[in-house]
Amino acid sequence: MPRLTFSSSVPRAASAVDLPIASDDMETLNPDRARAAELSGFEGKLGQTLHLPGPADEPVTVLVGLGERADLTADVLRRAAAAYIRSISKHQAAACTLAEEPSPVDAGDAVEAVAIGLGLGSYSYTDQKSKPPAETLRRVTVVARGSGTKAAFTRGEAAVEAVSLARDLTNEPGGSLTPVAFAAKAKKACSAAGLKLAVWDEKRIAKEKFGGLLAVNQGSTHKPRFLVIDYTPSGRAKGSVALVGKGITFDSGGLSIKSGAGMMTMKIDMAGGAAVLGAMTLLPALGSKTAATAYIPLTDNMINGQAQRPGDVFAARNGKTVEVLNTDAEGRLVLADALSYASEKKHDAIIDIATLTGAVSAALGSAYAGLMGTSDELMSAIEASAEQTGEKLWRLPLPTEYRSQLDSPIADVKNIGAGPYGGALTAGLFLKEFVSEGQAWAHIDLGLSAMADTDDGVVAKGGTGFGVRVLADLVANWG
Repeated sequence: MPRLTFSSSVPRAASAVDLPIASDDMETLNPDRARAAELSGFEGKLGQTLHLPGPADEPVTVLVGLGERADLTADVLRRAAAAYIRSISKHQAAACTLAEEPSPVDAGDAVEAVAIGLGLGSYSYTDQKSKPPAETLRRVTVVARGSGTKAAFTRGEAAVEAVSLARDLTNEPGGSLTPVAFAAKAKKACSAAGLKLAVWDEKRIAKEKFGGLLAVNQGSTHKPRFLVIDYTPSGRAKGSVALVGKGITFDSGGLSIKSGAGMMTMKIDMAGGAAVLGAMTLLPALGSKTAATAYIPLTDNMINGQAQRPGDVFAARNGKTVEVLNTDAEGRLVLADALSYASEKKHDAIIDIATLTGAVSAALGSAYAGLMGTSDELMSAIEASAEQTGEKLWRLPLPTEYRSQLDSPIADVKNIGAGPYGGALTAGLFLKEFVSEGQAWAHIDLGLSAMADTDDGVVAKGGTGFGVRVLADLVANWG
């Protein structure tokens, strides 16, 4: 990734400079540029770019489409900045003036959005390459003026770093990102951010009666871990929010084994835990006045002679017994313990995030995550944060008439619903069993939104880091 810098003017070293243009402002281009745009089919649509070389001693001008001016938002600026930085990969240094574009977007919000778009748009994961591809682009300068814009740029940089952390974790193979390795990376990240971290080993997990985490871990040679991360603001806290992230570092399905194709991307099954960790590291940079605690259960879901069998029963942290009829519905088992424990701490709200079901993507596709919960006020706050960050959520119900599908003849509850439909909803109903009565709680089911097949706006191919910014925004603007 190129280095991002901030300046009030275009650096002399820049060999490319953007010229943002809305589709309904095309007539403002000078005749030469208008002719070049017409010949190339450039119409100012969002994400379009067109390079217009000038004299040899001047930088290349890059037209960057914004779409219709009336639709200009922070998310449009993020997407435009991502398109711009992808188009200038052959340059060594460039400037970006998108943040100075006159718009209804606040100047600080514009600078932050542009920094995020540039940073996330240039993200790539190369840690497993024997010879990482050489990067020509070394520096991109965000050009803006005005009070508070430098601080906004710094917030944008911090968001890029937090999302990149989550993406790196999600992209890393499950064979190297074991629970112990995840905990070690979390320790490094928390130390850098000034967060308090407690790492529970298998003995502490057993002592705390985390039956679901232990049951899923039975088939693994890698020991489980449970992370508790605390962010404490300076001064009196405005409230307390719990973030719970699923951390299945690899999911084979257990004895209810997945197909080869279904298993191929299961290194991403800890994307919820990665998002929570990333969000926590971002809170100090945002100056959040709300306290937050993260709870991340970590294990893989593998097969050996000790693996849990379909039909086995375990007791979760809150004492409820669970009949496990499908060992591939394991994420809800580890979250059951984490949600039970978080409920005991009397937070103002609990939000969990998980790659919980494929059913949610059957309903919503790969761009949207599902949102459900017990508090309309909490879900509305999450939706407001998602609107700010450009991450797509869609609210789903928790229908009480489906609850009977989880009834077990031998235990308090079973871990899957009846029949092939509504799997995301019955999974949400299962989690609700482990949240205290009256507790404000919301559940984000990532589904396929945790991983992308292609670059799209600020999303890069591979792990997306979905949830980092929306969770951090929610906590930072709590109350």
